[in-house]
Amino acid sequence: MQIYLPIAEVSVNAFLLLGLGGMVGVLSGMFGVGGGFLMTPLLFFIGIPPAVAVATEANQIVASSFSGVLAHLRRKTVDLRMGTVLLIGGLIGAAFGVVIFNYLKALGQVDLLVRLCYVVFLGIIGGMMFVESLRAIHKSRAGGGVPTRKKHYWVHKLPFKMRFRTSGLYISVIPPMLVGVAVGILAAIMGVGGGFIMVPAMIYLLGMPTKVVVGTSLFQIIFVTAFTTLLHATTNYTVDMILAVLLLVGGVIGAQIGTRIGAKMPAEQLRILLAIIVLVVCGKLALDLLLQPSELYSI
Repeated sequence: MQIYLPIAEVSVNAFLLLGLGGMVGVLSGMFGVGGGFLMTPLLFFIGIPPAVAVATEANQIVASSFSGVLAHLRRKTVDLRMGTVLLIGGLIGAAFGVVIFNYLKALGQVDLLVRLCYVVFLGIIGGMMFVESLRAIHKSRAGGGVPTRKKHYWVHKLPFKMRFRTSGLYISVIPPMLVGVAVGILAAIMGVGGGFIMVPAMIYLLGMPTKVVVGTSLFQIIFVTAFTTLLHATTNYTVDMILAVLLLVGGVIGAQIGTRIGAKMPAEQLRILLAIIVLVVCGKLALDLLLQPSELYSI
């Protein structure tokens, strides 16, 4: 069933959008990521303008993340105190990111910025996660058990410490605050929840247990992406509500399915699967930037 999206100014199949939303919802529940790192490029591929895809996808992430975090709250695997610290940094970063987005949109360079950001960040994060996950799996098999988490003692020496009982940590609020700021900027510029950066940062930088990371990441993503959507809607007018609703419905259903799947899979396998997905999306975007388009144009 073809429908017309007024803000994006294109016609697309409604069932295709529902399916894409459901797929991203599954990823949200499994990995604790908003799924925007995959959905936003997919929207590019079906003809949605990057500015509209970024602003609208942030809205869909709110729904899928909210659905996923409810399941984690029932399991008591959400560190609300850590999530609040990440959230404060995320709101600051989101406001700054929207300012950058608006400036580059006025210059006509925002589409290129969004695509380049995806290639760079997905390539770096996906590569690091893939290598680290392979090492963790190898050590687990060699040692006959799950490897212990690496301690980052320089984090423990920073001031302004706070106790995070759910995560079993007593560390400075500075590192999680900075992680939140970085994620907020990415949410505004790339239309992502930022989970593909926040999840590995929470595991390898902050030393949080993997079972707590997913739910805490989703908790922070809800509020940062909601704030980002509000800013885009009021300053850029690039939020297409018809597109958002279709993605939202699929995302809510998919998140519940993904949460159940993720609970049954070992943490190391979850991380390496996420790394592979990130690298595949990165490769597709890089290929699109490098290949000569079928129709050339000039300004």
